[in-house]
Amino acid sequence: MLRVENLCTHFHSKGKTIRAVDGVSLSVDRGEILGLVGESGCGKSTLSRTIMQLIPPTSGKIFLEDRDLSGLTPKEIRRERLNFQMVFQDPYASLNPRMTVFSALAEALRRRHPNLAKDDLSREVGTLMEKVGLAARFMKKYPHEFSGGQRQRIAIARALAPEPRLIIADEPVSALDVSIQSQIINLLMNLVRELDLTMLFISHDLSVVHYIADRIAVMQQGRLVEIGSADQVMHEPEHDYTKTLLEAIPRVAEHI
Repeated sequence: MLRVENLCTHFHSKGKTIRAVDGVSLSVDRGEILGLVGESGCGKSTLSRTIMQLIPPTSGKIFLEDRDLSGLTPKEIRRERLNFQMVFQDPYASLNPRMTVFSALAEALRRRHPNLAKDDLSREVGTLMEKVGLAARFMKKYPHEFSGGQRQRIAIARALAPEPRLIIADEPVSALDVSIQSQIINLLMNLVRELDLTMLFISHDLSVVHYIADRIAVMQQGRLVEIGSADQVMHEPEHDYTKTLLEAIPRVAEHI
C-alpha cells in the first residue's frame, strides 16, 4: 500500500542543516498496521507530514499503491489525498472551532461524493459518527462541546469520510487521558479490520505500539535503526536504542 524509498527531509536554519528525516526506507502492506516509534524530536512526525505531502521532501520517493506521490502537482496531490488521510495528535487544534460536527464531516464527505443529496449527506454523517462511537444526534454541536476523547473520535470520523485506503495516525492518543487512550486504540484497530484499512501508527510509547501494530519500526535522529514484527522488537530487540526505549517503559514494582 505504501512504500518509502530513501526519503530525506532537511531544513536549513542559521547556516545549519537539520536532517529531520535522513534516508528512511519502509513499506506498509495492505491491511497492516505498522507502528513507528521513537522519542520526541526523532523525526517521526516530520516523516508523517512528508508522506502526506504537507512538507516537501528534500529527496527520495513516496509510492501509494505504486503511484509516485513526489512527482504529482499540488492539484493532483489534493485529489490523491482522498486515498490517504491523517489523524493528528491534538484533535482540538485539528478541528475548525467554527464548524459543527455535521459541517466538518459533510465537507470531507463531499470531497469523495460532491453530488451527494442533502438527505443522504445527513444520513452518511450520522453513520460516520456512529461508526466511531458517537451518537448522531450530536452532529449539530461544536468541537468545544465535546471531551478530548470525543473530539478525537470526530477527527477519526473526518479522516474516514473521504473513504481512504491508508490512515496515518500521528500520536493520536498522547494528548488524551490514560483512561481514554485504550478506547481510541481499540477503535482504530477495529476500524482497520472492518474497513480493510492500512495504517501507519506513530507514537513515542513502545508499549502502545506493541499493542496495536503488526510490525514496529524504530526511529532515532532521522533514521530507522530497527524494524521487525511487534513481538520481535518488543522481546528480542537488536539495537541499543530500542533496548533503551524498552527500559524506559514504566513497570509496576514486583515488591512493594
